[in-house]
Amino acid sequence: MSLASPENVEFARRLIATEATNSSLAGTTANVPLRVIEGLRIHLVRLSGIDGFRSLLSRALMLAKAEVPSLAAITVGRTGSLEGFERIEEFPDAGTAGQILVAHFLGLLVTFIGESLTFRLVLDQWPDASVEGVESGAKEIL
Repeated sequence: MSLASPENVEFARRLIATEATNSSLAGTTANVPLRVIEGLRIHLVRLSGIDGFRSLLSRALMLAKAEVPSLAAITVGRTGSLEGFERIEEFPDAGTAGQILVAHFLGLLVTFIGESLTFRLVLDQWPDASVEGVESGAKEIL
């Protein structure tokens, strides 16, 4: 089992907090991680196409399911949407589940497109997001 790195978990926590603060969308706190992934989808589909995005999200979900059992019922749909995500509210680890999923997603992004481009995508979507202390190399390029 591959655990999300503490740095990626912290980065995911920050992005989720930023989205929760900045978003005017109504919804429960369990949906905020979903909005983070959806926010990145806008940029990633342009970069890799819908199939590339689906592959990345499917892999992140598989890794997260190994850590958080409440994600077991969630699937990635044909359009790259997370189906069944609203059901995690029923579980006591709902907050952790979304955070771990986003952490794995970010970790895979860094692996496949690099720190610099990952941070640029994040900052394009959330200009006030904090990347301090996340990884050292990419921040210097920004």
